[in-house]
Amino acid sequence: MSSDLKSQLAELMRAALLSVAPGEGTTEIHIERPKQASHGDFSCNLALQLARSLKRNPRQLAQLLVSELPYSSLVDRSEVAGAGFINFHLAPAARRQVLRGILQQGASFGRSTSGGGRKALVEFVSANPTGPLHVGHGRGAAYGDSLAKLLAFAGWSVTSEYYVNDAGRQMDILALSTWLRYLELGGPAGAPVSFPPNAYQGEYVRDMARQMRAAHGARYQRPLSQLTAGTPGLPDALRTDADAARQRESHLDALIANARMLLGEEWKYVHDFVLTEQLADCRSDLEETGVHFDVWFSEQSLFATGLVARCVERLAKAGHLYLQDGARWFRSTAFGDEKDRVVQRDNGLYTYFASDIAYHLNKCERGFERLINVWGADHHGYIPRVRGALSALGIDASILAVALVQFAALYRSGWKAQMSTSSGDFVTLRTLRDDVGRA
Repeated sequence: MSSDLKSQLAELMRAALLSVAPGEGTTEIHIERPKQASHGDFSCNLALQLARSLKRNPRQLAQLLVSELPYSSLVDRSEVAGAGFINFHLAPAARRQVLRGILQQGASFGRSTSGGGRKALVEFVSANPTGPLHVGHGRGAAYGDSLAKLLAFAGWSVTSEYYVNDAGRQMDILALSTWLRYLELGGPAGAPVSFPPNAYQGEYVRDMARQMRAAHGARYQRPLSQLTAGTPGLPDALRTDADAARQRESHLDALIANARMLLGEEWKYVHDFVLTEQLADCRSDLEETGVHFDVWFSEQSLFATGLVARCVERLAKAGHLYLQDGARWFRSTAFGDEKDRVVQRDNGLYTYFASDIAYHLNKCERGFERLINVWGADHHGYIPRVRGALSALGIDASILAVALVQFAALYRSGWKAQMSTSSGDFVTLRTLRDDVGRA
């Protein structure tokens, strides 16, 4: 309705302009909201805009235009301000007109067709399916869902999407963590399994282990001695240096490798079981919060279809990769990044960045004209490399917009709550919703 008032005021100004300068009748007229409420409801800079071409003093020209304005029941008064602005103060009739329009349009008030039916993809949340959603994820969910709905209201054809990181190391760690708790349940009473400090620690891991035990009994039980055979030792628990961190990661990777060997094809069951459980929990949690996704896109599908490999080869053929220390590097610095990035390690495995490039290529191949990613603020450094990869693939990088959402801080009784999925120390989105209710 504001736009209708603007159009009507613009027509009044055009009538005045035709009286003052008939040759300028096609000039574009801008009606805007003034920055200060005391300056009226709307303002026009037409006199400033035409002063030079008409060789007139802008303030005098503004006064002349005001004197030629036709009568309108919508305008209480018009006045010249500053160097030549024309300010409009609306009459009560204009406000009643706006209110009538709002009531007539109901829930459609404010809807527009500015999007023109163009396809937009809004990807948000996309948290690793390695644990319950916490309060921080909830902020991204609320922001992304609101953005998608606003775009749809503005005439875009919007798809909301959750990118499921189901192909990476974190899922292997969750599968191992659950299996270790499963082994613990099948071991001698009071003999807990030595649990890696960098595995997933939450009670939800024990819950999944109990479900596995209830459904399959001892089917996946294996000797602990075989699981830990040949694994590097763990450093002292109090050490926090980089070498100690690397030792803990090496220990964890060795356990995963042994678990894969001991379980054979049944490792896939454990992996898929924890993935299915976590995705189901995530879906229901978001739905209960009022957030719905049109698409849940699997990272694994990018590898299954060969898109990651094809994407990397496409970059190589275009001359954007080079080989160093056995790894393949993307010349990210050529596109404004602070350093080049590995897309394929010396062991032949692709990096997360490689699959992310393929994912964004897939978005474009699906025909979306606007890609919007809602990321946490800690991902700000990731933007240049993704845009650079799009450019290297021959895609206009301006198609991608990234909205960075700041971290959520939750205080309880004056104490700041932690948000770490791996340590199991966090406040879940479900808990917050149960505490404060849903809007």
